[in-house]
This record gives sequence, C-alpha cells and structure tokens, in this order.
Amino acid sequence: MSKLLRKPNNNETPKGITIVHEVTAENSPLEYVGFKVVDLPAGTKYKESLGKTECCIVALTGKINVSDQEETFKNLGTRENVFEKKPTDSVYISNDRSFEVEAASDARVALCYSPSEQQQPTKLIKASDNGIENRGILNNKRLVHNILPDSDPSANSLLVVEVFTESGNWSSYPPHKHDQDNLPEESFLEETYYHEMNPNQGFVFQRVYTDDRSIDETMCVEHGDVVIVPAGYHPVGVPDGYTSYYLNVMAGPKRIWKFHNDPAHEWILKRS
Repeated sequence: MSKLLRKPNNNETPKGITIVHEVTAENSPLEYVGFKVVDLPAGTKYKESLGKTECCIVALTGKINVSDQEETFKNLGTRENVFEKKPTDSVYISNDRSFEVEAASDARVALCYSPSEQQQPTKLIKASDNGIENRGILNNKRLVHNILPDSDPSANSLLVVEVFTESGNWSSYPPHKHDQDNLPEESFLEETYYHEMNPNQGFVFQRVYTDDRSIDETMCVEHGDVVIVPAGYHPVGVPDGYTSYYLNVMAGPKRIWKFHNDPAHEWILKRS
C-alpha cells in the first residue's frame, strides 16, 4: 500500500460534519504542512483553535461565513463545482487565534496549515485577488489560480494554489522538486495535492520520486484523493477524456518557491 496516497476517510462528527481528509505531522511524514477537507451541511458550524499554526480556509464549493471572533466574512465561495474554473474566496487566519466556519449552503472547505510563530492580521482573500496564469505549451498546459503565492506577504509559511489540467496534458511537468534548502537555486517545501476529476469516475497518474530513488511511487489517483509529497519530483499525467483539478499546499523553513527540474527531462522546455 502506498505511504503517499490518501483515500477519503469520511469521518462524520456528531454534528453531521464530515472530515473527509486529515493530514497531520502525527499521521504523515510531513513536518511543515497540515491539510483537512471538511464537508459542512447547510447551517452547521465548524470551530477550531489554532496554537502555533496558521491556516488558510479555502471555500472549495458552496457558500460559507468565516469568523475569527473579531471579524466576520459572509457569503464566501463562488462555485458549486470546482470545474466551473472560477477563482474562489479564502481567508487567512494566523497563529494563536480561533476561527469558525458556518455553512450558508452545503459546502466543502479545505483547511491548509503550517507552523507559525509571528501573528499576522486576518486577511480575506477574495476570488478577484487570485492571480490567474495559463502555463505551458503543447501537452503541458494548465490553468493556475494563485490563492496565497510567495509574492503575497500575508502568511509566515503557507503557499496555496489551485491548478486545472486539461485532458491529455501533463502538470507539475517537467518533473520538478523543491526539497533542498539551497537558495537561491532551490527551496525546501513540503507539499500536498488534493485531487478532483471531471467526470468524477476519472483518474490521474502521479509519480513521486527522488534522485536516489529512496522515494519512488507511481500512483493511480482518483477523485477526492490526497497525495503527500515530503520530497522529490512529483509530475501528474491526465488521461484523455478527463480534466484534473488539484489544490496544492506548500510550506517549509523559508516562504519562497524555488524549484529544480529533473535534468533528464528539462529538455522539453526548449521545444517551440
């Protein structure tokens, strides 16, 4: 069984809220990244107190209200399905605060975590604040929504991005890694991938491998799965007929994204 592929847990709480995924330092090889997916029926509330941890709350689907006990942001969320390909609303909450997420409609929420010591202001990240990029050529095309990039100083550690990859294309490709604290050439960032497929019965292939092959897993990833990337290269291939969505969370000792391409495959960038 893969140590890096997580299937949905779907643990239902007494209040009817479902914890779909919960990746922590205690149940994974990750030190800097934590991740949850929570399904909230309309009218339910999810509460959490953060210690020395910051959190980016992403309204994946549906409508939510978010409060940090001082400010309340209402009617967040822009889509019923991620494959509407519209940017969505998020809220950044810093360490040593509490937050509450209330479902204004049935909603799926991603909670992205990283260690944090220096408290920052709570920040609403509107859908219109997302930087939108089209990357790649030929069969390496993808659409990117930058929710919390390293150019935004709002967070201490977290980086959060959404990526859409079309049928028959590759993403996170050519294979790249960011597992060495070797700036300015490369930064050390752990990562999680939360995947969805359209149509839902689809799948993608994701390989995670290091230069010395101490990690080398190729996974068939299905709708709703999470892939953990503690180190190594991590390309994603999308079969014909399906569209891929993934939400990336990255964090490490320095909040900068500098990656290193696999030299064996870097030549594809030189094509016209």
